[in-house]
Amino acid sequence: MISEKMIKMTQGGSAIRAMFEEGNRLRKLYGDENVYDFTLGNPNFPAPEKVRTAAEDILRNCSSVDVHGYMSNSGYPEVRSAVAENLNSRFGTDFTGDNILMTVGAAGAMNVILKTLLNPGDEVLVFAPFFLEYGNYISNYDGVMKIIPANIDGDFQPSPEALAEAVTPRTKAVIINNPNNPTGVIYSAQTVTALAAVLERKQKELGTSIYLISDEPYRELAYDGYEVPFLTKYYRNTVVGYSWSKSLSLPGERIGYLAVNPAADDAELIMNAATIANRILGFVNAPSLMQRVVAQCLDEKADVDAYDANRRSLYKGLTDCGFECVYPSGAFYMWMKAPGGDDKLLVERAKKYNVLLVGGASFACPGYVRIAYCVSPDTIKNSLPAFKKLAEEYGI
Repeated sequence: MISEKMIKMTQGGSAIRAMFEEGNRLRKLYGDENVYDFTLGNPNFPAPEKVRTAAEDILRNCSSVDVHGYMSNSGYPEVRSAVAENLNSRFGTDFTGDNILMTVGAAGAMNVILKTLLNPGDEVLVFAPFFLEYGNYISNYDGVMKIIPANIDGDFQPSPEALAEAVTPRTKAVIINNPNNPTGVIYSAQTVTALAAVLERKQKELGTSIYLISDEPYRELAYDGYEVPFLTKYYRNTVVGYSWSKSLSLPGERIGYLAVNPAADDAELIMNAATIANRILGFVNAPSLMQRVVAQCLDEKADVDAYDANRRSLYKGLTDCGFECVYPSGAFYMWMKAPGGDDKLLVERAKKYNVLLVGGASFACPGYVRIAYCVSPDTIKNSLPAFKKLAEEYGI
């Protein structure tokens, strides 16, 4: 018999992955062009050309050991320094390479920092809606996830008042995801300032350190002049997890970093422990070739204009059909309200028209569905008649 913990995770499964597999089944029956799969955040747009040329240059001109060999578990020193310098130039921070740990994507970074921080029974607060794997990450290390309900009336900005009510002496960390998956909302500087004030006050009241873990794989995908606040400038005990999966369209390469604010409590100890966690979790080190590639591509970005065009066309198409949506300011997700409030029913009805969505219950926020618009423009265009039929079925 497998472990009880894994039995629970197996029973829970992943709604996103399940719908993705459903899409594979439908494509075999009806053809790729007749299935409108909006389930997985798998960028359809190519990586910048610089990624390919950097990889070719490294493979051509570096020795096999330099490209494919082991290095420090924290990553190549020169890569970590380059990441730190890039952050400092962009955000006015004061990182050094010693504050950076190269990781196997943002998911690896999140697991490393939770492994580093949590004792059994420690609480981690998350704001609904949130990326569904957070619960599994936290339970991996015997932490307790506490969900702060969605602030629907506040445009899905996290509520400082709700945060204050949720903090207890067992609170070790708070996770925020900015821009947010699944809503596409960017948490404003005003919101972040208010959250930081709550945490500072609670730390003083309780005599504890509460770490703010900022999960930022969508940082570079912001529209209409919106800026994503860099949290170490607002709150001292901040740790940032980042991935190039979205900014460079490299999800399968699994490359990211963990950045620990040098001013955080026990920052040096956290870095030392995180480096060990990186090894004992089985990552050992981040992918060697991709470390060197991203170091040459720190100023490169995916085609944000293409995502923006998808955002605009999908929002217009859905609202013209009568659906209510949150207009996203970042990431590449549309958060659509389920007519009648039943997201499971909406997901099932949409499948009749070969439209694949993910229900909001998977993100601890029922009554909505997530639509990933990191697809081809043709997928959006061709799906709109199906959405129209779906709207007609609801009588909207």
